[in-house]
Amino acid sequence: MTSFNSRLQQVASNKQAFTQFGRGVERETLRYNPDGYLATTPHPNTLGSPLTHEWITTDFSESLMEFITPVSRDISTLLSQLTDIHHFAHSKLDGERLWPLSMPCKVHSEDDIELAQYGTSNSGKMKTLYREGLKHRYGSLMQIISGVHFNFSFPESFWDALHGEQTEEERQATKSDAYFGLIRNYYRFGWLIPYFFGASPAICESFLQGKKTNLPFEKLNGTLHLPYATSLRLSDLGYTNSEQSALKIGFNSVEQYLEGLNRSIRTPSEKFSKIGVKVEGEYKQLNTNVLQIENELYAPIRPKRVAKSGEKPSEALSRGGVEYIEVRSLDVNPFSPIGIDDKQIRFLDIFLTWCALSDSANMDDCELECWKRNWESVITEGRRDGVDLTIGCDGEKLTLQQWTHRIFDEFDQIAKAMDEAHQSNAYIEVCNELRTWIDSPEKTLSGQMMKAIKEHGGNGALGEALGEATWLSINRVSIRCTINR
Repeated sequence: MTSFNSRLQQVASNKQAFTQFGRGVERETLRYNPDGYLATTPHPNTLGSPLTHEWITTDFSESLMEFITPVSRDISTLLSQLTDIHHFAHSKLDGERLWPLSMPCKVHSEDDIELAQYGTSNSGKMKTLYREGLKHRYGSLMQIISGVHFNFSFPESFWDALHGEQTEEERQATKSDAYFGLIRNYYRFGWLIPYFFGASPAICESFLQGKKTNLPFEKLNGTLHLPYATSLRLSDLGYTNSEQSALKIGFNSVEQYLEGLNRSIRTPSEKFSKIGVKVEGEYKQLNTNVLQIENELYAPIRPKRVAKSGEKPSEALSRGGVEYIEVRSLDVNPFSPIGIDDKQIRFLDIFLTWCALSDSANMDDCELECWKRNWESVITEGRRDGVDLTIGCDGEKLTLQQWTHRIFDEFDQIAKAMDEAHQSNAYIEVCNELRTWIDSPEKTLSGQMMKAIKEHGGNGALGEALGEATWLSINRVSIRCTINR
């Protein structure tokens, strides 16, 4: 029996280990006008203060909203809560709509992108200045790309099944080690997420603002696309930071991760120093280091712990270890009115559990770079027939299809155990459906997107049509969960 099978049997013996996952969703979305262009109005006062509201805030810009659910143990409740937040937000928009795609709607000029404002308190002004720094470092357009973040944790019964009784200190160390093992496997195999659920194979031409790119785009009216791409949001064109590539942040332990993160905040950047901090009496950024603050770290997954008041994320991790992980590789699902659906959540339950139960050796910088190349291949050409992926750094290759079928053999085992715990067939049905997507890339979200883009004559026209359909769909739904507004 393999170590994976042994661990799965241990966990499956306690059904609560598979029925009490902690889940939360953070969904980003742009406000836009009926003409398809970015809204330039301030964040509506009727939605409350973005500095203090628990469920509705802003991200980079005044027009980029972020909806945050409470933690839930039940998928249906989680999606109902997210739907309710959408319903409430829609009711306060004066003729504007919410953009249903990850890549931005039409923008006349970067000057139209107003930085998010948080009032005159010191904390509010610092949040806006941080965004000023992002604007000067990377440009505002990159910062209004939208995604969905999925927060996930295993229940205590999961750790009990694997490790039995432990002291509080032992349990804290166990969780941190296991979550970092999960994170390493996520880097090894997380390309599955953009393959199945990447939904940004195209951009509006206005996104480039006349800038040159080396990507071999094909053009359809005002839309640029890569024929086999899955997620341009995750590509070099999207939300990445080349300055961070030399930092070599490791994922073998909390201590190694925090050392790399703290080094990033202390390391000066020659490129960013040219911007200056205070120029002609105006602040341009918080500092000239590679990261202004910890949140600037761009990563497809993050170890997290709920911070106490006044505590930095790194201080929270140092104090109590890893409490949950944040998956950051999901594009907005344009075919769901709330940007994510139950199929995706069940897949993530299976995938993240598999990452935690599978062997996960320590990973050096060289190996990490090898796995990142697989991500790049899937992101830019994942729907191409026979695209090759490298197994580690030894040069051995498998096609994406071959490797994914192998992985799904173990996914099926987890799905059956989860279904037994839930007394349902929901998880194995997700596996069965996604298996058909492996050899039929047109069924993936990016494949569906490309078909719809061509039918509508472009990315912008499709976004407007889906945005209107979303508005109608959300407004037909009655609020079902009690959320403190």
